[in-house]
Amino acid sequence: MQVLKFGGSSVANADNINKVVAIVSTAIQKEPTILVVSALGGVTDELIAIGVLASTGNEKYKEQIQALENKHLTAVRALLHIQNQSATLSWVKQQLNELERVADGIFLLAELSARIKDRLVSYGELLSSYIITAKLSELNLQPLWTDARQLIHTNDLYGNAVVLLEKTYTNIEAFIKLNKCQLYVVPGFIAANEKKYTTTLGRGGSDYTAAIFAAAVNASTLEIWTDVTGMMTADPRLVQNPKPIEAISYQEAMELSHFGAKIIYPPTILPVMKKNIPVWVKNTFEPDAAGTVIQQHAVSNNDIVRGISSINNIALLSLEGSGMVGIPGFSKRLFEVLAIHNINVILITQSSSEYAICVAINEADALLAQQSIDAFFAFEIENGKVNPVIVEKELSILAVVGEQMKSHPGISGKMFGGLGRNGINVRAIAQGSSEKNISAVIAATDVKKAINVLHEDFFETTYKQLNVFIAGAGNVGSKLLSQLHNQMQYLKEHMRLQIQVVGIANSRRVILDDAGIDLTNWKSLLDHAPEANIHSFVASIIQKNLRNSVFVDVTANDTVASVYSTLLLKSIAVVACNKIACSALYADYKKLKTLARTFNTQFLFETNVGAGLPIIGTLNDLLRSGDKINKIQAVLSGTLNFVFNQYNGTIPFAKVVKRAQEEGYTEPDPRLDLGGTDVMRKIMILAREAGEPMEMNQIINEAFLPASCFEGSVEDFYTEMEKQEPHFKQLFEAAQANNAKLKFVAEYDKGIAKVGLQHIPANSDFYHLYGKDNLVLFYTERYPEQPLVVKGAGAGAEVTASGVFADIIRVA
Repeated sequence: MQVLKFGGSSVANADNINKVVAIVSTAIQKEPTILVVSALGGVTDELIAIGVLASTGNEKYKEQIQALENKHLTAVRALLHIQNQSATLSWVKQQLNELERVADGIFLLAELSARIKDRLVSYGELLSSYIITAKLSELNLQPLWTDARQLIHTNDLYGNAVVLLEKTYTNIEAFIKLNKCQLYVVPGFIAANEKKYTTTLGRGGSDYTAAIFAAAVNASTLEIWTDVTGMMTADPRLVQNPKPIEAISYQEAMELSHFGAKIIYPPTILPVMKKNIPVWVKNTFEPDAAGTVIQQHAVSNNDIVRGISSINNIALLSLEGSGMVGIPGFSKRLFEVLAIHNINVILITQSSSEYAICVAINEADALLAQQSIDAFFAFEIENGKVNPVIVEKELSILAVVGEQMKSHPGISGKMFGGLGRNGINVRAIAQGSSEKNISAVIAATDVKKAINVLHEDFFETTYKQLNVFIAGAGNVGSKLLSQLHNQMQYLKEHMRLQIQVVGIANSRRVILDDAGIDLTNWKSLLDHAPEANIHSFVASIIQKNLRNSVFVDVTANDTVASVYSTLLLKSIAVVACNKIACSALYADYKKLKTLARTFNTQFLFETNVGAGLPIIGTLNDLLRSGDKINKIQAVLSGTLNFVFNQYNGTIPFAKVVKRAQEEGYTEPDPRLDLGGTDVMRKIMILAREAGEPMEMNQIINEAFLPASCFEGSVEDFYTEMEKQEPHFKQLFEAAQANNAKLKFVAEYDKGIAKVGLQHIPANSDFYHLYGKDNLVLFYTERYPEQPLVVKGAGAGAEVTASGVFADIIRVA
C-alpha cells in the first residue's frame, strides 16, 4: 500500500484537482492507495479570518462565509458533470450551514477559544476531501471516504494536538482490514480527542496525517505532492539559484524542516523513519520530475552541506547572574517553568562559565516567558544572584544542515567567515555533537542576505556574485560602466565572478534594480529615474542589505565622501576614486581604515594616486612583505606632465591647459592640478600609506602659478593665465638654458614631503617622461640605490576607470 498526500496549492482549484486526479488514477494501478488532502488553497486562513471577525463582533464574517461557499460550489460545478452534482452540492451546503452556525455562536459569545477554532478550521479539509472523492467516484475509481477524526486520536492540546500513536495505529489497521478497497480518501490535518471533540495537528498537519497512515499500514512509500520539484538547498523565494536535492536522510530532513524548510511538516518524519518508509517530495505540476527522496541513508555527493534553512519570528531569552555559577539545577528550573506554560524551546546555548544561558523561543511567547521566568526566579533576582531575564526580539535562526559535515574541519569557519564579511552579527550559536546542524541566531533583517551568502559559499560552484552600487555617472563613471559591461562574460568564464550593477546615482537621480541594471541602456534609465540624492541612495543600499555589496565613488564630491563611514559600518566595501576622504584630516582617514578592518570589509582607493597604475598596491605589498620605505620621488600629475610636455613657448600656456582639460586630464577646476593641490594630496596619501601621520599643512608647496591666477572663476583663471604668459615662457626658457625639462615633482623623505616645479637633467628617470605619464620611485631597505619604479599613464578616464575596475575585482 502507498500513501499520497496533496497540499493546498495542489488542490487550490478545479484545474489543479484534475491534475491530482490524474496522478491518483495512475498510482492506484500499481497498488492500493490512501489519498490524504489539505483544504483548498487559502481556505484555512479564510476560516481563521471568519473566526476572528465573528469574535470581534464584525458581521463581515457572513460575507466571508458566502465567499467560501461560492469557492467550493464553483469547484464542484467545474469538476462534476451536471447530472452528478446534486448530492455533492447538497452536502457542501449542509457543511457550510453548519459552519455558519458555529460562526454565529462565536459572534454571540464574542469569544474564539482554541477548541472552537479547531472545529472551525476543520471544515476546510472535510470539504476538499469530499469534493475530490466525488470526482474520483464519477471516474468510477470507487474511492472510500472516511473522516480522519474517527481514526486519529489525540490529547486535548487544541491547535497542535499530540497524537496517541498506538491507539491511532490500531484504529487505522482495523479500519483498513474491515474495509478492503483500492483507494481511500482521508481529510488531513484533523483529528479528535477522547471526548470526540475536533483537534488539529498544527499548520501543515496534513503531512503528519499522511505519515501516520503510512506508518500504520507499513506503506511501501509516502509521497508528499506540493508545488515545487522536491526539496531545495535553500528557499527559492530567497535564493535565486537553489539546487534540487535528489536524496536526503531522515535526520537531515528533520533538521531542515524544523528550521523552517516548509516543504515538509517537521513531525512528519518520525513515524515513517521508525518504519523505514521512503518519503518522496514531488511536484503536482511536474509529475514526471524526479523530486526528492527522504530515506535512511542519503547517497553522498560532493556537497558537504545538504541544505540551508531558517526560522523567523524568534525571541532570544538570556538568563544571567553570578548566582548560577556552579549551582546545579538552574537550567532544569528554567526549562521547567517554560514547559509549565507550554513554551517550546527551539535552541539552547550556555557559556562554559555557567554565568549565562540563552534559549530561543517563538516571539509570540516572549512576553509570557519573560513574566513567568522573572516570577519563578523572583527570590534570586531580589537578592542579586540572577538578573531579570533579557528579551531580544525580531530575530531569526539560520541553520546549515548536512550529515557529511561530521568530522569535516572548516565548516563553521566558512559559515561564520562568510557572515562576518557581510556584516551579519551572530547573537547565539548552537551545534550538536552529531555535527549535522550548525545554527546561529541573527537579526531577522539579515536572513535573506545570510542565506544567499552561505548558499554562494557552499553550493555555488559556478560563480560568485558582487552587487555594485556606483555614485557618479560622468566621464570616468561612463567608462567604468562600459568596461564592466564588456568584461562581464570574461569574468564569469575565467574568474567565476558575476559583477552585477544594482545601483547608479548621479547628482540628481538614482536607479536601483536588484536583478541588475541593463548596462546597454543605463543612460536612458537614469535620465528617467526618480529624483534622489546621495543620502537616499545610501539608505537604499543599506535597506536592500544585499550580499557582497560594493559602493564605488567615481565623483569628486565631498558629500559623497562623507557617507563612506556609514557604509563601512554596515560591512559594505568602498572603492573610492574620489581623493577627498583619504586627503582629509589624518584622523578621518585613519577612522575609515579602522572601520574597514573592524567591520571585516575593504576600503580601496588605488586610483587616488596614478589613475590605473598599481602605485598604492605596490607600496602596500612592500610594507606587508617587511620592507621599509625610505624615500619616494614621483611625478604624480598626468595633467602637469602633459602640460609641460606640450608647452614649448610657441603656443600660449593657457591654450595647452585648455586642451588638457578638454581631453579629460584635469580636475573640473584645473587650478587644483596646476596649483599643486592635487599632487600634495597624492604624496600625502602615499606618505600615510607608508605609515606617516601627515596633514596637508605639513607639505611644502613650491607653487609656480602666480597668486593672481587663483582669484575668480575658472574663466577668470584662463584670462589671467593669458596675461601671465611671459612668466610661463620665462620658466620654460630657464629650464632649456640648463638643458633640462620642467617637471612637477613630489618628494617624501624622512617624514618631510614637498612638491614643486623642478629642472630635470637628461640623466634623470623623470627626463624621458612623455604625454600624461606618471612615474614613482620607491627607495626602500631592499631598493636603496636602484629604486623600484612604477611608470605609465597617470591620467585619463579610460585608465582611471580600469583602476577602479581592478579595485572592484580585489573586493571579490
